[in-house]
Amino acid sequence: MIFSELGLSEPLLRAISEQGYEIPTPIQAQAIPAVLSGRDIMAAAQTGTGKTAGFTLPLLHRLSSGHRASANHIRALVLTPTRELAAQVGESVRDYGAHLPLSSAVVFGGVSINPQMMALRRGVDVLVATPGRLLDLYNQNAVKFTQVEMLVLDEADRMLDMGFIRDIRRILDLLPKRRQNLLFSATFSDDIVALTKGLLHNPLQISVSPRNAAAPSVTQSVYMVDKTQKTALLSHLVRSNQWEQVLVFTRTKHGANRLAEKLERDGVTAAAIHGNKSQGARTKALADFKQNNIRVLVATDIAARGLDIEQLPHVVNFELPNISEDYVHRIGRTGRAGATGEAISLVEPEEYKFLQGIEKLIKQKLPREALPVFSLAPVRPRTEEEVKADAEAERPRRPQHRPANRPTKSQKTSNRQGAGLPPVKRAEGSAASKPRRRRPNKPQAVA
Repeated sequence: MIFSELGLSEPLLRAISEQGYEIPTPIQAQAIPAVLSGRDIMAAAQTGTGKTAGFTLPLLHRLSSGHRASANHIRALVLTPTRELAAQVGESVRDYGAHLPLSSAVVFGGVSINPQMMALRRGVDVLVATPGRLLDLYNQNAVKFTQVEMLVLDEADRMLDMGFIRDIRRILDLLPKRRQNLLFSATFSDDIVALTKGLLHNPLQISVSPRNAAAPSVTQSVYMVDKTQKTALLSHLVRSNQWEQVLVFTRTKHGANRLAEKLERDGVTAAAIHGNKSQGARTKALADFKQNNIRVLVATDIAARGLDIEQLPHVVNFELPNISEDYVHRIGRTGRAGATGEAISLVEPEEYKFLQGIEKLIKQKLPREALPVFSLAPVRPRTEEEVKADAEAERPRRPQHRPANRPTKSQKTSNRQGAGLPPVKRAEGSAASKPRRRRPNKPQAVA
């Protein structure tokens, strides 16, 4: 199948060709005709499957035949969890809509709200937004929803994980009841299913990959290493293999900063990207990384969600995620759209339980690699007998009770006398040898 067989208009096909694409991905081949037919869809797709074009192309096709948006109104709303993903979706809308008379805008927090208000004043056909900033604009009467025809919830699972459920429900209450709804999520958790009730009308369910499956085009491996050797090992892998683009994941913002600084001191150009960075700093770091001005981009999970870096060859888990599903999202940054990629995890002994959870989730044992200088003895899982022995050793002991036949104090004295032993003498000056003082009688109160 090729794009021209999906029913898209000529201006869209021309833009697709200019982007260098000819054959749709599985999610695009299923989603585009469904959206064009006007149906609500509920799609499960891992990152890197081409889902953004899967809803952007048919959305633009449908909007191109209608009336332009009035002042401060919008016709299509795309909600995303992060600024980076919003910017990426906005870029796709501009690229694919290059030959269509449609306007678009992207709004998110962390930057001045005034230019966003000015862009909305003329009316926008497609608005890509994060929930918080969208509500800020609504509260200032900068955006109106009465002309909304289409709603897209992109990476809905991540939006719920980030605590946007109340904002999303408030936005849904403000939208017209008659509209087309498209929901995309990496997984269909119970919370996602609950959200779809009352939101989607007779949706077509689309799933293009097994739940929580890693992309087959990504080669995965593990290095068991001591915590103190992780930075040195990462630096060695980057320099010895002459890697030019490496996306590295840490669990915390401070950890991302420290790692980027250490790599810079070791002669490896690096930058950190996370929620505490200003939007300008995050945009610059990402641009430098895409243009190969820096070799390593260190990111937290939230900051990296939605990053679209063409043909990213390497992803490194400097620290394993606490949630196993996040491992699949992380390594999904590489091996996108059929390209090959490599995902390496640096695992210290304390993280072995996370590794076991990941291997159980993806249903495969990841191969262990080793470098003599940095190698660590493989961590052997404890046997059931060892676990029970440790639990027994840590169990608190009950105090020992005096046996029932233990002699009393008078019996001990009698026994000593019967054995011809002198009685036990108290040390002079001890509390037992001092005479007991009597308290003076309390005087009676006089009537």
